Amino acid sequence: MSDTGTDFGGLRALFINTTLTRSPAASHTQLLVDASASIMVKQGVAVDQFRAVDHPIASGVYPDMREHGWEVDAWPELFPRVLAADILVIAGPIWLGDNSSETKKIIERLYAHSGELNERGQWLYYGRVGGCLITGNEDGIKHCASNVLYSLQHIGYSVAPQSDAGWIGEAGPGPSYGDELEDGTRAGVDNEFTQRNTTFMTWNLLHMARMLRDAGGFPAYGNQRREWDAGARFDFPNPEYRS
Repeated sequence: MSDTGTDFGGLRALFINTTLTRSPAASHTQLLVDASASIMVKQGVAVDQFRAVDHPIASGVYPDMREHGWEVDAWPELFPRVLAADILVIAGPIWLGDNSSETKKIIERLYAHSGELNERGQWLYYGRVGGCLITGNEDGIKHCASNVLYSLQHIGYSVAPQSDAGWIGEAGPGPSYGDELEDGTRAGVDNEFTQRNTTFMTWNLLHMARMLRDAGGFPAYGNQRREWDAGARFDFPNPEYRS
Protein backbone atom coordinates (compact mmCIF):
# COMPACT_ATOMS: atom_id res chain seq x y z
CA MET A 1 0.00 0.00 0.00
CA SER A 2 1.49 3.34 -1.06
CA ASP A 3 1.28 6.66 0.77
CA THR A 4 -1.64 7.48 -1.55
CA GLY A 5 -3.68 4.67 -0.01
CA THR A 6 -3.63 2.82 -3.34
CA ASP A 7 -2.41 -0.74 -3.68
CA PHE A 8 -0.40 -1.11 -6.90
CA GLY A 9 0.28 -4.79 -6.31
CA GLY A 10 -0.65 -7.02 -9.22
CA LEU A 11 0.42 -4.47 -11.84
CA ARG A 12 3.18 -5.36 -14.27
CA ALA A 13 5.49 -2.96 -16.11
CA LEU A 14 7.90 -3.47 -19.00
CA PHE A 15 10.77 -1.13 -19.80
CA ILE A 16 12.27 -1.56 -23.27
CA ASN A 17 15.65 0.14 -23.42
CA THR A 18 16.38 1.15 -27.01
CA THR A 19 19.99 2.15 -26.42
CA LEU A 20 22.46 1.27 -29.16
CA THR A 21 24.79 -0.22 -26.52
CA ARG A 22 24.67 -3.96 -25.99
CA SER A 23 24.81 -5.54 -22.55
CA PRO A 24 26.81 -5.73 -20.38
CA ALA A 25 28.32 -2.36 -21.38
CA ALA A 26 27.00 0.62 -19.45
CA SER A 27 23.94 2.39 -20.85
CA HIS A 28 23.14 6.00 -19.95
CA THR A 29 19.47 5.33 -20.63
CA GLN A 30 19.56 2.38 -18.25
CA LEU A 31 20.32 4.68 -15.33
CA LEU A 32 17.11 6.62 -15.90
CA VAL A 33 15.18 3.38 -16.42
CA ASP A 34 16.47 2.19 -13.06
CA ALA A 35 15.28 5.38 -11.36
CA SER A 36 11.73 4.93 -12.63
CA ALA A 37 11.67 1.17 -12.16
CA SER A 38 12.83 1.46 -8.54
CA ILE A 39 9.76 3.57 -7.70
CA MET A 40 7.51 0.93 -9.22
CA VAL A 41 9.25 -1.95 -7.47
CA LYS A 42 8.88 -0.16 -4.13
CA GLN A 43 5.12 -0.05 -4.78
CA GLY A 44 4.91 -3.78 -5.42
CA VAL A 45 4.82 -3.63 -9.22
CA ALA A 46 6.42 -6.54 -11.09
CA VAL A 47 8.99 -4.91 -13.37
CA ASP A 48 10.44 -6.55 -16.46
CA GLN A 49 12.94 -5.00 -18.86
CA PHE A 50 15.24 -5.74 -21.77
CA ARG A 51 17.54 -3.97 -24.21
CA ALA A 52 16.23 -4.33 -27.73
CA VAL A 53 19.73 -4.33 -29.20
CA ASP A 54 20.60 -7.50 -27.24
CA HIS A 55 18.12 -9.48 -29.34
CA PRO A 56 18.04 -10.23 -33.08
CA ILE A 57 14.79 -8.35 -33.69
CA ALA A 58 14.09 -8.09 -37.40
CA SER A 59 12.99 -4.87 -39.04
CA GLY A 60 9.46 -4.76 -40.39
CA VAL A 61 5.78 -4.30 -39.66
CA TYR A 62 4.60 -7.91 -39.44
CA PRO A 63 4.26 -9.96 -36.23
CA ASP A 64 6.80 -12.56 -37.39
CA MET A 65 9.29 -11.39 -39.99
CA ARG A 66 10.50 -14.98 -40.51
CA GLU A 67 7.39 -15.29 -42.65
CA HIS A 68 8.60 -12.37 -44.75
CA GLY A 69 12.15 -13.25 -45.73
CA TRP A 70 14.09 -12.96 -42.45
CA GLU A 71 15.94 -16.03 -41.19
CA VAL A 72 15.91 -14.88 -37.54
CA ASP A 73 13.43 -12.77 -35.60
CA ALA A 74 13.35 -12.60 -31.80
CA TRP A 75 10.21 -10.46 -31.65
CA PRO A 76 7.68 -13.33 -31.52
CA GLU A 77 9.43 -14.60 -28.38
CA LEU A 78 9.64 -11.14 -26.80
CA PHE A 79 6.12 -9.99 -27.60
CA PRO A 80 4.38 -12.00 -24.83
CA ARG A 81 6.31 -9.85 -22.36
CA VAL A 82 4.70 -6.79 -23.94
CA LEU A 83 1.22 -8.29 -23.61
CA ALA A 84 1.87 -9.25 -19.99
CA ALA A 85 2.54 -5.62 -19.02
CA ASP A 86 -0.05 -3.09 -17.84
CA ILE A 87 2.57 -0.37 -18.34
CA LEU A 88 5.02 -0.08 -21.24
CA VAL A 89 7.87 2.43 -21.06
CA ILE A 90 10.06 2.89 -24.12
CA ALA A 91 13.36 4.42 -23.09
CA GLY A 92 16.04 5.52 -25.49
CA PRO A 93 18.70 8.01 -26.55
CA ILE A 94 18.69 10.98 -28.89
CA TRP A 95 20.86 10.75 -32.00
CA LEU A 96 20.92 13.56 -34.57
CA GLY A 97 17.95 15.13 -32.80
CA ASP A 98 15.76 12.05 -33.16
CA ASN A 99 14.97 8.68 -31.64
CA SER A 100 17.43 5.84 -32.13
CA SER A 101 17.00 3.23 -34.83
CA GLU A 102 16.21 0.70 -32.09
CA THR A 103 13.39 2.93 -30.82
CA LYS A 104 11.92 3.14 -34.30
CA LYS A 105 12.23 -0.61 -34.77
CA ILE A 106 10.37 -1.36 -31.53
CA ILE A 107 7.56 1.02 -32.44
CA GLU A 108 7.27 -0.61 -35.87
CA ARG A 109 7.09 -4.07 -34.32
CA LEU A 110 4.42 -2.91 -31.85
CA TYR A 111 2.54 -1.48 -34.81
CA ALA A 112 2.69 -4.91 -36.46
CA HIS A 113 0.06 -6.10 -33.96
CA SER A 114 -2.14 -3.01 -34.12
CA GLY A 115 -4.77 -4.78 -36.21
CA GLU A 116 -5.27 -7.54 -33.64
CA LEU A 117 -8.13 -7.46 -31.15
CA ASN A 118 -8.42 -8.10 -27.43
CA GLU A 119 -11.10 -10.27 -25.83
CA ARG A 120 -13.54 -7.33 -25.81
CA GLY A 121 -13.27 -6.71 -29.52
CA GLN A 122 -11.12 -3.59 -29.11
CA TRP A 123 -7.67 -3.09 -30.59
CA LEU A 124 -5.16 -5.26 -28.77
CA TYR A 125 -3.37 -2.58 -26.70
CA TYR A 126 -6.51 -1.02 -25.21
CA GLY A 127 -6.39 -0.96 -21.41
CA ARG A 128 -2.61 -0.57 -21.26
CA VAL A 129 -0.61 2.55 -20.40
CA GLY A 130 2.42 3.91 -22.25
CA GLY A 131 5.25 6.28 -21.37
CA CYS A 132 8.79 7.14 -22.44
CA LEU A 133 12.18 8.18 -21.09
CA ILE A 134 14.72 10.05 -23.24
CA THR A 135 18.43 10.69 -22.65
CA GLY A 136 21.15 12.42 -24.63
CA ASN A 137 23.69 15.22 -24.79
CA GLU A 138 21.89 17.13 -27.54
CA ASP A 139 18.51 18.84 -27.89
CA GLY A 140 15.38 16.89 -28.73
CA ILE A 141 13.63 15.43 -25.66
CA LYS A 142 10.21 16.83 -26.54
CA HIS A 143 10.54 15.93 -30.21
CA CYS A 144 11.52 12.35 -29.41
CA ALA A 145 8.87 11.98 -26.71
CA SER A 146 6.12 13.33 -28.94
CA ASN A 147 6.94 10.72 -31.57
CA VAL A 148 6.93 7.85 -29.07
CA LEU A 149 3.80 8.92 -27.21
CA TYR A 150 1.88 9.67 -30.40
CA SER A 151 2.77 6.23 -31.72
CA LEU A 152 1.71 4.47 -28.52
CA GLN A 153 -1.64 6.22 -28.26
CA HIS A 154 -2.32 5.70 -31.96
CA ILE A 155 -2.09 1.92 -31.61
CA GLY A 156 -4.25 1.87 -28.47
CA TYR A 157 -2.17 2.65 -25.40
CA SER A 158 -3.55 5.20 -22.95
CA VAL A 159 -1.21 8.10 -22.20
CA ALA A 160 -1.38 9.60 -18.71
CA PRO A 161 -0.64 13.27 -17.98
CA GLN A 162 3.06 14.07 -18.29
CA SER A 163 4.04 10.60 -19.49
CA ASP A 164 7.56 11.52 -20.56
CA ALA A 165 10.79 12.52 -18.85
CA GLY A 166 14.41 12.88 -19.82
CA TRP A 167 17.77 14.52 -19.46
CA ILE A 168 20.04 16.32 -21.91
CA GLY A 169 23.38 17.99 -21.36
CA GLU A 170 24.72 21.22 -22.74
CA ALA A 171 24.66 21.76 -26.48
CA GLY A 172 27.59 20.20 -28.29
CA PRO A 173 29.86 17.28 -27.37
CA GLY A 174 29.87 16.52 -23.69
CA PRO A 175 28.94 14.05 -20.97
CA SER A 176 25.82 11.91 -21.16
CA TYR A 177 23.50 11.06 -18.29
CA GLY A 178 25.42 9.41 -15.46
CA ASP A 179 28.92 10.02 -16.84
CA GLU A 180 31.53 10.75 -14.17
CA LEU A 181 32.71 14.34 -14.23
CA GLU A 182 36.12 15.74 -13.25
CA ASP A 183 34.92 16.60 -9.74
CA GLY A 184 33.74 13.03 -9.16
CA THR A 185 30.02 13.76 -9.52
CA ARG A 186 27.85 12.19 -12.20
CA ALA A 187 26.19 14.21 -14.95
CA GLY A 188 22.49 14.77 -14.58
CA VAL A 189 21.70 12.50 -11.65
CA ASP A 190 21.11 15.46 -9.29
CA ASN A 191 19.14 17.46 -11.87
CA GLU A 192 15.92 18.40 -10.09
CA PHE A 193 13.94 18.88 -13.32
CA THR A 194 14.78 15.34 -14.46
CA GLN A 195 14.17 13.87 -11.01
CA ARG A 196 10.79 15.60 -10.73
CA ASN A 197 9.57 14.69 -14.20
CA THR A 198 10.72 11.07 -13.90
CA THR A 199 8.94 10.77 -10.56
CA PHE A 200 5.73 12.41 -11.83
CA MET A 201 5.75 10.27 -14.97
CA THR A 202 6.19 7.07 -12.98
CA TRP A 203 3.38 7.84 -10.54
CA ASN A 204 1.02 8.97 -13.29
CA LEU A 205 1.61 5.72 -15.15
CA LEU A 206 0.90 3.81 -11.95
CA HIS A 207 -2.29 5.73 -11.25
CA MET A 208 -3.69 5.30 -14.74
CA ALA A 209 -2.75 1.62 -14.91
CA ARG A 210 -4.46 1.02 -11.56
CA MET A 211 -7.61 2.83 -12.70
CA LEU A 212 -7.77 0.89 -15.96
CA ARG A 213 -7.13 -2.46 -14.27
CA ASP A 214 -9.78 -1.79 -11.63
CA ALA A 215 -12.26 -0.72 -14.31
CA GLY A 216 -11.69 -3.94 -16.24
CA GLY A 217 -9.92 -2.14 -19.05
CA PHE A 218 -10.87 0.77 -21.26
CA PRO A 219 -14.67 1.10 -21.70
CA ALA A 220 -15.83 -1.12 -24.56
CA TYR A 221 -18.44 0.91 -26.34
CA GLY A 222 -17.96 2.86 -29.52
CA ASN A 223 -14.55 1.30 -30.19
CA GLN A 224 -15.19 -2.35 -31.11
CA ARG A 225 -14.03 -3.38 -34.55
CA ARG A 226 -16.30 -6.42 -34.86
CA GLU A 227 -19.38 -4.40 -33.95
CA TRP A 228 -18.51 -1.76 -36.53
CA ASP A 229 -17.97 -4.41 -39.21
CA ALA A 230 -21.32 -5.96 -38.26
CA GLY A 231 -23.10 -2.71 -39.02
CA ALA A 232 -23.06 -0.84 -35.73
CA ARG A 233 -22.26 2.82 -36.24
CA PHE A 234 -22.29 3.90 -32.56
CA ASP A 235 -24.57 6.90 -33.20
CA PHE A 236 -22.50 8.24 -36.09
CA PRO A 237 -24.68 10.85 -37.90
CA ASN A 238 -26.48 9.56 -40.95
CA PRO A 239 -25.09 10.52 -44.39
CA GLU A 240 -27.64 13.30 -44.73
CA TYR A 241 -26.47 15.07 -41.61
CA ARG A 242 -25.30 18.62 -42.24
CA SER A 243 -23.65 20.84 -39.66
